[in-house]
Amino acid sequence: MDKITRESIEALLDTHSVLLFMKGTRTQPQCGFSAATVKILDMFDREYETVDVLADATLREGIKTYGQWPTIPQLYVDGELIGGCDIVTELYESGELIDLLGFKPAARTVPEITFSDKAAAAMRHALDQQTDEIVLHIQIDAQWGTRLELAPSKAHEIRVDANGIAVLMDPITAERANGLFVDVVETLQGSDFNFANPNAPPAVKQMDVSTLNANIESGESVYLFDVRGPDECAKARIEAAVPFDADAERLIETLPKDTAIVFHCHGGGRSQVAAERYRLRGFVNVYNLTGGIDAWSVHVDPTVPRY
Repeated sequence: MDKITRESIEALLDTHSVLLFMKGTRTQPQCGFSAATVKILDMFDREYETVDVLADATLREGIKTYGQWPTIPQLYVDGELIGGCDIVTELYESGELIDLLGFKPAARTVPEITFSDKAAAAMRHALDQQTDEIVLHIQIDAQWGTRLELAPSKAHEIRVDANGIAVLMDPITAERANGLFVDVVETLQGSDFNFANPNAPPAVKQMDVSTLNANIESGESVYLFDVRGPDECAKARIEAAVPFDADAERLIETLPKDTAIVFHCHGGGRSQVAAERYRLRGFVNVYNLTGGIDAWSVHVDPTVPRY
């Protein structure tokens, strides 16, 4: 491996505590093993970075040489190679990955889960079509996404009986699942399962520009963060907003979790992503500014340039 490639890999490892070399991206994996590893990492409330080796053939071969590991994906934690998909899966199912990522072991609490009569009937019908080795699994990730899966049982899972249905789940899911209510809803695509989880943080709220302006004019303390980059901020800005930079992140972490915080960008897309990040960190009054600074220019202050 050449020196430049080695230095690039070492720089990535120095920068990111949890780093996954994979095929594709976190949102669009390009192989089943990468997708399975991302799915496991998404169970944890910890930031991690991914590197798409398909975008750089030199890096793809270099990381295999660097870690003396012949396949992709490869997970590194604090600069140490943990392994590929199979090892990450084994560590997750045994509970060892929790410790490697710096979390306390999950308490093996048995949650209460309820299926509506309609959901229970639908699930029993689905199970009747399977072999005796196939059972129902529930998984709730760190973003509170809930998945049902019919698969063989795995080691270290927790069993719950809900409306006569045996449900298996990992200990992390069990901590998030107490009070979960599973129902069936009708959609344009047909029947689907719906999940109501009292433990999930409240959804990001939408605030229109008129309400924001009224709050500012009334003298109310408003925490308004501008997630756009410096180039866009130079074109136009809302006077009450502060850049969403490292100082802003440190400030937010000192605020009580019930503090109202508002994020804005140009049209509302990027700020929604930032707002979701803090919703998942336990903030319960998180707002996205509907329409962003463009709506502010149209409906509140026409002196702010549009772009």
